[in-house]
Amino acid sequence: MHHDITKTGFLLFLFALLFPFNTIADWQQQEAAIMGTAITVELWHEDQTRGKALIEDIMEEMRRIDQLMSTFKEDSELSAVNANAAHGPVTVSKELLSLIARALEYSDITTGAFDITYASAGQFYDYRNNKKPDDRQLQKALPAIDYHHVKFDKSFSTVQFMHTGVHIDLGGIAKGYAVDRGMEILQQAGITTALISAGGDTRVIGKRWDRPWHIGIRNPRDTENIVSMIPLENSAISTSGDYERFFEEDGVRYHHILNPKTGKSAHEVLSSSIIGKLAIDTDALSTSVFVLGIEKGLKLIDSLPETEAVIIDNRGNIHYSSGLARVQ
Repeated sequence: MHHDITKTGFLLFLFALLFPFNTIADWQQQEAAIMGTAITVELWHEDQTRGKALIEDIMEEMRRIDQLMSTFKEDSELSAVNANAAHGPVTVSKELLSLIARALEYSDITTGAFDITYASAGQFYDYRNNKKPDDRQLQKALPAIDYHHVKFDKSFSTVQFMHTGVHIDLGGIAKGYAVDRGMEILQQAGITTALISAGGDTRVIGKRWDRPWHIGIRNPRDTENIVSMIPLENSAISTSGDYERFFEEDGVRYHHILNPKTGKSAHEVLSSSIIGKLAIDTDALSTSVFVLGIEKGLKLIDSLPETEAVIIDNRGNIHYSSGLARVQ
């Protein structure tokens, strides 16, 4: 059985049900399929023409980032890195180098739970066709999963892999980065009320009318229903769940969030949602907490400023970080 939920990501936008945007002239909204997921932009602008133009600017920025960082596009800059970096330094754009460096910082922060070299094994999974690596492939790939193999030189803007078989994938951080880039475009244009979502990564500025935006966290085993409602202002939220890309075989769910230590799907958590200021951070942390599990994940989040978590474990129990637990 295969499920590929990319239309709305992991979050239920309850406010969209309460206030249909096409009935309010000053609200602009558009969706597009980019970066392998659904991109949604909603904003308030009194000039409809200008509002629509800003939304299209964001969509173009998403397409540009996808072309830069996609592992599915053979002509992307990231694909060139994966093809050549094990043979020597590969010159990359400052933008790609910066995001790789940021990802490696999160590898340090999370003691390796976030590791873009997971793709050394992840490349052998095909969730659409119910395929996973066999034991031989997995054992061969495991030595290549180690973020320490990725070296970069800022002065020459190069990336190099210090081990053969290394592949990297920025899927755990690139969509959050793209959401933040889109929000920069809006803020530079003077927009003060907006939402940008890329699958499970969402960021909002301002309020929805006179109230916060309310984002619902889905039930991982009944995605039509929500288990927790989060009010947000000038914040980001990202959810990583085992129901986005997966297949089941012999009662085992094989999903896309891999534990870098094993090259296999992590199973202690069904979903992890992280709230913070920037989507690039919440994106990376939601993956990290999923891999770390409840105890280590909450300990990490409680150590970070202005960051909270809602984690659903494999028994369906909900766990809140200390800041959220005080208000439940």
